[in-house]
Amino acid sequence: MLRKILRVTALIIAVGLIGIQFFRIDQARPPIVDSETLEAGVNVPPDIALILGRSCNDCHSHKTVYPWYASIQPTGWFLKDHIEHGSEHLNFSVFNTYSAGKKAKKLEEICEEVKSQRMPLPSYLWIHRDAILSETERQALCTWAEEESKRVGE
Repeated sequence: MLRKILRVTALIIAVGLIGIQFFRIDQARPPIVDSETLEAGVNVPPDIALILGRSCNDCHSHKTVYPWYASIQPTGWFLKDHIEHGSEHLNFSVFNTYSAGKKAKKLEEICEEVKSQRMPLPSYLWIHRDAILSETERQALCTWAEEESKRVGE
């Protein structure tokens, strides 16, 4: 009896996992308007641009590069949720559309988040090992963000 229950349960789980593969995430990205980007609103030195590109852009811009496993559910749903929440909070692709006060605040938050090591998300770093920030990179981001925050907040 227990064997039969286990087989039926395994079959239901397998059918469910196969079935959810038909509900894929939309991986389309909105177009990027150059005049709306972070680079249009603040000075982004090349070293900072490299750090942001490697460690931040997947969730905080329209430049998301979806990995192959984003096509496997429920992993894709998990990724999409993180990406949507990340870009709702801060989106480098529309940064220049923010008010001066909001730009200054977001730049301050960048420093707070990387200094406290809340960003990049630990779950992102499990697979994206190249996104791990060194202490030197964290400090460089903070110094840049603080300087630009003061400049845009003036």
